[in-house]
Amino acid sequence: MKILFVTSNRLGDAVLSTGLLDHLIRTCPEARITVVCGPVAEGVFARMPNRERTIVLRKRRGGRHWLPLWAATLPHLWDLVVDIRGSALSWLVPTRRRAVFRRTGGPKIAELGAILNLSPPPSPVIWTAPADRLRVAEVIGDQPVIALAPTANWLPRVWPPDRFAAFFHHMAGPDTRAAVLGGPGEAERAMAAPLLAALPDAIDLVGRLSLPEVAACLERATLFIGNDSGLMHLAAASGAPTIGLFGPTDAATYGPAGRRAVAVVAGSMAAISVDDAVTAARALLDQSASAAANSASSAGTSRRVVSS
Repeated sequence: MKILFVTSNRLGDAVLSTGLLDHLIRTCPEARITVVCGPVAEGVFARMPNRERTIVLRKRRGGRHWLPLWAATLPHLWDLVVDIRGSALSWLVPTRRRAVFRRTGGPKIAELGAILNLSPPPSPVIWTAPADRLRVAEVIGDQPVIALAPTANWLPRVWPPDRFAAFFHHMAGPDTRAAVLGGPGEAERAMAAPLLAALPDAIDLVGRLSLPEVAACLERATLFIGNDSGLMHLAAASGAPTIGLFGPTDAATYGPAGRRAVAVVAGSMAAISVDDAVTAARALLDQSASAAANSASSAGTSRRVVSS
């Protein structure tokens, strides 16, 4: 069975789409899957089982990036085309069946599940390899870490760095270290610099790990806190207790999706206090320790904590 899976250029949406892929891999174990994604999201699928090929879609002016993609996919007769972008491509390639995104409103994870008529929607997942976990062990050692993600692609999404530092001091045990995460590039490094300065003993992982290695790091984190970003979605998918911070963006649509994830919501990032985040984190950790609370959590959904 040959499947063409057209996912997002954006990291967060690409991570949210991994639940659909996991469902297809489990229900069609013989499938060979070609993934189409943007360059930022390519690493999300690097360790994916059943992946035959990744086609990286690099944007060009005037939509000219679609023509070479169409040419690369046209020679095949696909058994299934899944398109979370709702693009014209899915209607221009030969396939026995197509499942195309349609906007329905509500949580993004539910909209994605509706593409394959899945309710409840499948939770996002991560894929890592032993080499990724070995690399993380070399960098972090065996001490517990709290992962902090202080960057975002829009300044109004950024929580003040001094509050990240204060949150860490409230939540850290005697042997816990901070691991500061961010993407590659000077903009991400500049955004993370004040937090690294405030936590001189932190492990600086900004732009230093591949996406599968970041996923392996998050998988073993005792707690994650971060702005609304792709890293937040990756953390929730990893199973780490995840605090997502939302000011001007829509947590009802894009809140972190996972069984141990919560969104702390206010009208602006400045309105989210350290106490708000600490209270949410402690409640999440208390519930995560209870098997009953875990089983009561709805797959693929996140709770929202609204700060005053």
